[in-house]
Amino acid sequence: MPENADDTVRELLLLMPRLVGRAKRIPVPEPLRSLDLAPRHLSLLALLLFDGAMSVNELAARLEVAPTTVSLLVGDLSRKGVLERREDERDRRRRIVRITDAHTPAITAWLAPGATAWRTALAPLTAEQRRLFVDTLLAYEAAVGGSDRAAGLLI
Repeated sequence: MPENADDTVRELLLLMPRLVGRAKRIPVPEPLRSLDLAPRHLSLLALLLFDGAMSVNELAARLEVAPTTVSLLVGDLSRKGVLERREDERDRRRRIVRITDAHTPAITAWLAPGATAWRTALAPLTAEQRRLFVDTLLAYEAAVGGSDRAAGLLI
């Protein structure tokens, strides 16, 4: 167990490259390989998979980026057949974005191991400890200059 902040920093400096390396080695399922998906697509797909269909504005708010950024990503993924946009039945002016049925199984297979690992790691923590963990990661992101959220649509 680290005794002081420098010991903890040292431990994290050794851990972080391993975590990133493992995340990069998660294989993209065969049906998605030809689609040239980038890390920026991952957060968008994760939100739609875990939280269901939503509007571009809702996605933008959740991802903390501009709606135009989300519109570009959605347009790209729609052209590739990964996402579909449809009218909101309650408000025909709104467009709702969802993962297509054809790609849902592959995206689930791709993202589920990471979600399962996070659930396992976070399960023993209290709600307050989980919040502290997330807040610490957010503070680290800001400290290394990651406050440009539009570039940070990552895992």
